[in-house]
Amino acid sequence: MFDPKSFRLDGAVALITGGGAGIGRAIAETFAGAGAAVMVSDLDAEAARAVADDITRAGGQAASLGCDVTEEADLVRAVEQTVSRFGKLTILVGNAGGGGPKPFDMPMAEFRRAFDLNVFSLFRLAQLAAPEMEKAGGGAMLAITSMAAENRNRRMASYGASKAATSHLVRNIAFDLGPAGIRVNAIAPGATRTEALTSVLTDDIEKRMLAHTPINRLGEPADMANAALFMCSPAAGWISGQVLTVSGGGVQELD
Repeated sequence: MFDPKSFRLDGAVALITGGGAGIGRAIAETFAGAGAAVMVSDLDAEAARAVADDITRAGGQAASLGCDVTEEADLVRAVEQTVSRFGKLTILVGNAGGGGPKPFDMPMAEFRRAFDLNVFSLFRLAQLAAPEMEKAGGGAMLAITSMAAENRNRRMASYGASKAATSHLVRNIAFDLGPAGIRVNAIAPGATRTEALTSVLTDDIEKRMLAHTPINRLGEPADMANAALFMCSPAAGWISGQVLTVSGGGVQELD
C-alpha cells in the first residue's frame, strides 16, 4: 500500500555542499520541507547563512557554514559541525562543483581544478561522511553530475571528463558502502534555470536548448530538488549506484 511517509525525510540530517544558490539552495529548502535537518554549506558563507535563515523562518531546521570543497580542513569541519549541531549525519549531497567550458589550450591547472572541484572533493567528503552514516545505521549520498558526463561538445574536455569521473565514482563507491547500509547515487541535470545560467542566457541560446528538449521548457531548480528528494528518501531504498538524468527528455548538448 502506498505510504506518503516514504517520500519524507523526518529524522534525517543532510549536509549539502554548494547550497547557497541555484540547485543546491532548492535541495536544501526541499529537504527541510520534507522534515530533514539541513546543514547548508557554500563557498559563499553569507549566501549559505541566508538560505539557512530562510529555512528556519519557514519553520525548518537549518544551520550553515562556509566551505571550500577543495580544502581538506573545510571538508573535515563540515562533517564535524553537522554532527555536532544535529547529532548525526545521514544524507550527503555533493552539489558544489564547477569548471565550465574551457578552451582546448587551457593551462593544466584549469584542467586539474575541474577534477579538484568535481571528483576529488566528492570522494574525500564521502570518505569523511561514511563512518558517521554507518554509526547512524545507514544513509544516502547524492552527487550532482551533468549530462556533459555522457555527451560530447566543444570546449568541454575538462568539465565533461570530470563529470564522467563523478558518475563512475558514484557507481563504484556504491559497492564499497552498500554493506554499511549507505546508498550512493547521482542526478544529471539538463539545462536548468539557475542564476549561473540566466546570467548568460540569450533568446538564441534558449531556443537552441529547447530544440533538444522534448518537454519544451528549461528545467527549474525545483525539478532537480524533487529528483534529489526521491533519491535520498526511503522510497528509493533499493536504488544505489545509479545516475538519474533529469533533463526534460533532452539527450544531447547544443550543436
